[in-house]
Amino acid sequence: MYSTLISVEQLKALRASGQAHTVFDCSFLLTDPKAGEAMYLETHIPGAVYAHLDKHLSAAKDPVTGKPAPGSSASGGRHPLPARESFAAWLGSVGFDNTQQAVVYDRQGANYCGRLWWMLKWAGHENVAVLDGGLQAWQAANGAVEIGPQQQRPKADYALAHEKTVLTAIDTVASHVGKSAEPGGQTIIDARATPRFRGEVEPLDPVAGHIPGALNRPFNLNIAADGRFRPAAELRAEFDALLGGRAPESVVHHCGSGVSAVPNIIAMEIAGLGRTALFAGSWSEWCSDPSRPVAQG
Repeated sequence: MYSTLISVEQLKALRASGQAHTVFDCSFLLTDPKAGEAMYLETHIPGAVYAHLDKHLSAAKDPVTGKPAPGSSASGGRHPLPARESFAAWLGSVGFDNTQQAVVYDRQGANYCGRLWWMLKWAGHENVAVLDGGLQAWQAANGAVEIGPQQQRPKADYALAHEKTVLTAIDTVASHVGKSAEPGGQTIIDARATPRFRGEVEPLDPVAGHIPGALNRPFNLNIAADGRFRPAAELRAEFDALLGGRAPESVVHHCGSGVSAVPNIIAMEIAGLGRTALFAGSWSEWCSDPSRPVAQG
């Protein structure tokens, strides 16, 4: 069972073993939502299922209101989580069931495949791992690839199980702002680039800044020059320094819309600091209400 990372060599062995598994390609670009699917069609690991951030890993939005239908989402923000039941139905529609090992990858430094890793844990599926180094590492090791549309797979049934991740709602985040030092407090880690965190620029949301008291760790700090996650000891030292004595279990991660926060969650797990919580609505949900406090600098 692989539950955090899987190497190229391990994936090759898994595929040769005949063990039931599904590989998911999650390539995407926020600036061009059609680009990820085009990348998939151009080249992907044979048999991989394409998981589109907007279509499959987020709740559908009404084209008029720009909001999901009531009851169809599990969070707010620019990329609201779909209801767990809807997500399970999609998994079954692409032939994934509870017996399979899931492997997720992208070609953007684990930014987008982390979303599916987290969502599968949220659906109760522990056997999901990120392909360390992504498609680039696979191709560098002469892994087989194919082109063209997704292969048809027999439909399956995916049964939701107990959640293996913690989804923190906005009301909970708001009620704990400024209380990280108290028993049961929270420590917010913001995964956005530092200029966005400080409020110097804001390319996507209507308000610039961050949640008061939040700490900043841009998600790309977890990835080495070769595209793989950095060694556990290095990650542990950096998170320990960032937390400054705060309890790891108090951490709630967020970013702009709940996607790029996940590499920080994975990195903390690699570092031996446990599985920490996600505020999926993130800054896009937080700043949608002008009454919520905003810090800059």
